[in-house]
Amino acid sequence: MENLFSIGEVARYQNISKQTLIFYDKIGLFRPAWVDPSNGYRYYSASQIDDLDTILIMKKIGFSLEEIRSHMEHYDLDSSLKVLYQQLEVIDEKIQELRMIRSRVRNRCGQMEAARAHCRPDQAIELEEAGEEYLFCLPVEPPFTLREISIATKQCFAASFREKLPVFFQCGVVVPLERIEAGRYTEAALAFLPIEKTSRTEHIRRLPAGRRACIYHVGDYPSIGRSYRRLLGYCRENGLRIVSDSYEFCINDYITTHDKSEYITKIAFYVEEEG
Repeated sequence: MENLFSIGEVARYQNISKQTLIFYDKIGLFRPAWVDPSNGYRYYSASQIDDLDTILIMKKIGFSLEEIRSHMEHYDLDSSLKVLYQQLEVIDEKIQELRMIRSRVRNRCGQMEAARAHCRPDQAIELEEAGEEYLFCLPVEPPFTLREISIATKQCFAASFREKLPVFFQCGVVVPLERIEAGRYTEAALAFLPIEKTSRTEHIRRLPAGRRACIYHVGDYPSIGRSYRRLLGYCRENGLRIVSDSYEFCINDYITTHDKSEYITKIAFYVEEEG
């Protein structure tokens, strides 16, 4: 049809699907110039192609379809400058967020590589000089089973994403020392996410710099008792007094493997020399 383009032609020129154009029509964003009443075929004018360019560019920049529709009802140089400057701020925020996410992913990869190197068959125990750390913590509800731990962990992630907290993509739990000494190795009191130092005080626990006795447990969580028994025995045999609850850092877990035999948990106690 002279001076009109079929929906297929427009889709081909713009490298989009016909379904996208049909959707844009239905939401009132980009309607065809003419619809053939005999068959319902949509046709577009040459001037409309420019409008579609604007829509697709704004979408690429990051505007929502509703924002695009509202803007295109009436726009000029001034209104375009205003919305583009506003979008620059949105883009800058996303860049900052992506940089943070990138650093978190790199950190997680580094931890997994280091843990794999440390996890030898003899389950060697190490003494480390840990730096100051911060944890975003939420309580695990009684009866402190794996179900309650899982719920508390998910609540940590949900709250951190909702409040845009600078957490790392790692979780862990705190198990009170008295429960461990009683053989109740999986009864965690707190679930946590490591977090950057923050001015926020609610639900934040500061871990001081200090000496820690550590072991990497390989295997599913219910079997973690064997690693605790080794670590407790090591501390007794080497004159080390445990002065903290246990901090378990999940290095390789359900987020990174389906195979529970590949789970890696770093167990850490703060310790001091006896006497």
